[in-house]
Amino acid sequence: MISRQLPTFRTPRLTVRPRTVGDLEACMAMDRDPEVTRFLPGPWADPVAHRAFVEERMRHEYPVGMGYWSIVASEGFVGWVLLTPLDLHGPEIEIGWRLVRAAWGRGHATEAARPVLEHALNTLGLEQVIADIDPANTASVRVAQKLGFWPAGTVPYNGRRVIRYVAGPAAAADASNQSSSAAVTASGS
Repeated sequence: MISRQLPTFRTPRLTVRPRTVGDLEACMAMDRDPEVTRFLPGPWADPVAHRAFVEERMRHEYPVGMGYWSIVASEGFVGWVLLTPLDLHGPEIEIGWRLVRAAWGRGHATEAARPVLEHALNTLGLEQVIADIDPANTASVRVAQKLGFWPAGTVPYNGRRVIRYVAGPAAAADASNQSSSAAVTASGS
């Protein structure tokens, strides 16, 4: 049986631990940087709505083994990783990451998201995890690729199209079937 308490992961440079109310101010400060939230709609400019949004995410009752993890480096809080039902409703399960700008380009997103993805696939036994990423967000696209995600098409998101990246056994089977079909079509046409 999986514990309701999210696991803590330690990597060579990071601690990836369950997010707590003590992380609220650091999360809000990160979100107020317009470069950090450039690809994500949200109440970032309205302090009252922003606080209510983050507090609601902290109080939300996620499925067992899912939620938000804070990323802590030697300098302190540097961001978070989430594993939740898509838009909190599912049925798809998404992984996402957000880091303070000072932590960009240092490999922290990949290093922190990797154990969360392994937890999703190996501990929770999920068949597929998704990451919907704006194609202009090249840094997040690179993180997804390093984690073994591959593009599975586009999906609508907040009035525009984003690329859905997928990982996991079901995603691998779909990709294999699509490449087999493409090979047959290319050689048989």
